[in-house]
Amino acid sequence: MNIPENKKSTLSGDENFLLPIIPIMGKRLIINEKPSVSQSFAAALKVNGKRNDGYIEDGSTIITWCVGHLVTMSYPEAYDAKYKKWNLNDLPFIPQEYKYEVINNVRKQFHVVKQLLNRKDVDTIYYAGDSGREGLLIQGYVRQMAGHNPYAKELVVWIDSQTEEEIVNGVRDAKPFSFYANKLDSGYLRGIEDYLMGINFSRVLTLKYGQKVQKITKKEKWTPVSVGRVMTCVLAMVVDRELEIKHFKPTSYYGIRAENEIGSLDWKVTKDSKYFQSPLLYNDSGFLKQEDANNLIAGLNPSGKIESITKKQEKKNAPLLFNLAELQNECSSMLKLSPDETLQIAQELYEKKLTTYPRTDARVLTTAMAKTIRGHIQGLCGYAPLSSICKHIADNGLDKTLPKTKYVNDAAVTDHYAIIPTGKNINAINELSKTSRFVYDLIARRFLAIFLPPAVYSKLQLVVENNGEHFFLNTKILASAGFLGLYPNKIKENNMNLFQSVTQLKKGSDFPFDQVNIKTGTTKPPSRYNSGSMILAMENAGQLIEDEELREMIKGCGIGTSATRAETLKKLVRNDYINLNKKTQILTPTKTGYVIYAVVKESMPQLLSPRLTASWEKGLDGVDTGTIKKEEYLNKLYAFVVSKTNAAKTSGTSGLETTLRKMGI
Repeated sequence: MNIPENKKSTLSGDENFLLPIIPIMGKRLIINEKPSVSQSFAAALKVNGKRNDGYIEDGSTIITWCVGHLVTMSYPEAYDAKYKKWNLNDLPFIPQEYKYEVINNVRKQFHVVKQLLNRKDVDTIYYAGDSGREGLLIQGYVRQMAGHNPYAKELVVWIDSQTEEEIVNGVRDAKPFSFYANKLDSGYLRGIEDYLMGINFSRVLTLKYGQKVQKITKKEKWTPVSVGRVMTCVLAMVVDRELEIKHFKPTSYYGIRAENEIGSLDWKVTKDSKYFQSPLLYNDSGFLKQEDANNLIAGLNPSGKIESITKKQEKKNAPLLFNLAELQNECSSMLKLSPDETLQIAQELYEKKLTTYPRTDARVLTTAMAKTIRGHIQGLCGYAPLSSICKHIADNGLDKTLPKTKYVNDAAVTDHYAIIPTGKNINAINELSKTSRFVYDLIARRFLAIFLPPAVYSKLQLVVENNGEHFFLNTKILASAGFLGLYPNKIKENNMNLFQSVTQLKKGSDFPFDQVNIKTGTTKPPSRYNSGSMILAMENAGQLIEDEELREMIKGCGIGTSATRAETLKKLVRNDYINLNKKTQILTPTKTGYVIYAVVKESMPQLLSPRLTASWEKGLDGVDTGTIKKEEYLNKLYAFVVSKTNAAKTSGTSGLETTLRKMGI
């Protein structure tokens, strides 16, 4: 089977929608993703023609647009009417050649684009949709269905912002359509993958388990069992976390704290402690039983000796720039926005030319971009809340060393660099909602932070020895704010009195223990995912990594893409598989979600694995980069779909209730 290339498809519906034929040769046609983007292109390219029904045209240029997806993959009944009725005997369903169709509610605009593509006076076609795999696929579908003048030159415009300069340069530097052939193939494959898994797995599990699911969930209306490559994996992450919490048994442990007029010191086991590697320990700072903690206290002297006072500096650099996942996490935490709400705002800022392309996985800039960064800084000087910082950076040339920093890395950028302010169209900020302005400010501060020096902390550690056991006091003060000057709310008040008191102590001096107490602790269950932490976990193939620097170090192919993760969560909520608390953004499974999870666990548990889902994503990236042939990927996909579908067809369903009982449902 071949992935569709540039071929015409038979359309149903009204084919009589006609556009005027203008006998002028040599026009260029530009196809955008939205009407608003087309307006930006028209302004940037000085296209002052009349706005017609679905396009803009002057003497040399035609600009038209899609409205999101115009074309979609056809349901099985388009291949044969018998497939409208779901039947186990018809599965697995693997078409020899895939059918596509125009989406009904955008049929009129499709015909506009189709006829423009086939106008004889068009000699150059610019595909200027959203610069990502999904955006390219939207236009690839249209190109496939509509065909075009075979003599027309085809180019792809790939830009990072909607500023006039970027648009003009993007059109000027547009690359041949063939340059993006692998990326388009990977887009087609993603669509085919989601289609085949969705059609086959949802149908076979509905036919096998549908009645049981309806009975257990007590739903009045029958609904299909909806599963998918990414969606089911995310559901599993939410359910697994909830089950961990549900079955968690807290454990108490007992630490020891010594009090002195200067401050509190906590006991920690060391190699010379008699409790080193003892089975009595819960961890290196506490015991499993209170009586063992009491025994240690009983052996202490009224005073200890100061063994060491260590002073050192610690530098904290500004974090890497925002990609979409990091921005969604930040907005979830600070503003309680859902990932979809954050994406909508990021898209708004992009379309208003205030920020660069939002659907990016990169958190750094390219070398080429770094060379032009001064313009962004100078433009941002017009943003009143940060103008003084911008001027400080510009006046002192703090941007000149940027290419040599960790914030510039060509190897870490695939389609787009990080989200940054353009420094353009600053007046448009006044048109934004309060929330959108806040998000813009977050992006601007994160951007400016990379030009400022690190925050510097002075750290002190006091170690006191008492009868072979060691007690520790750690304190620090902020010596120099550096980039943290941009985040005054994150600067904690220094405990200068404690710091100075420890500084004045002398090594070898007596250190009285005024009192020694047991410090009781209790283990806590893992936290539930919120919408932001789930996005991060998806980006990191199912791992929720709290440390920002560590996330970046181990980041690989995740679950879904920056463009699709928010929609995945929305779909799970729409299907009543998970709940999203709007006030807290906490995710929890519904009863239906638990049941669907159990169904998949019984029938095809591989779909619950984040690692497996991430491996499919990695394969698509391999097609994109040319390291994996599309035929190879398709063969593996077909084998997987066939084997799992056939296994589910022949498997029994009696274990579902047992699985639910084990889950406590």
